[in-house]
Amino acid sequence: MSLTLYTTLGCHLCEELEAWFSRLGPHAPALHRVEIADEAELLARYGERIPVLRDAAGDELERGFEPARLAAWLEARGWLDEDAWQRAQQGDAPAEPEAKGAVMRGGRRYLGGLGGSGVGE
Repeated sequence: MSLTLYTTLGCHLCEELEAWFSRLGPHAPALHRVEIADEAELLARYGERIPVLRDAAGDELERGFEPARLAAWLEARGWLDEDAWQRAQQGDAPAEPEAKGAVMRGGRRYLGGLGGSGVGE
């Protein structure tokens, strides 16, 4: 059994969901990541909704980057680490994930795949 995460490269909300998921759902199945940009049908369906978690029964969770929504969804499936959730509610939130491959150019942030070092450009 696994969970599917519909995502795309550079999605900071997806990164937030994954950070919370790894913290709150250690008993949950592994995530299977699906890149929605690779298929027009997935892009049309999930493009404005990502991140979306989908379980084996087809139930979907939107806005899972909101810790309370994710915790409730995981709890309904018996996958929530209750102790971790209690600690999180007491203000022990995970650090914001760092974007991988991000560079600053002219005051704008660009995510990977642009080539160059981003220094002096």
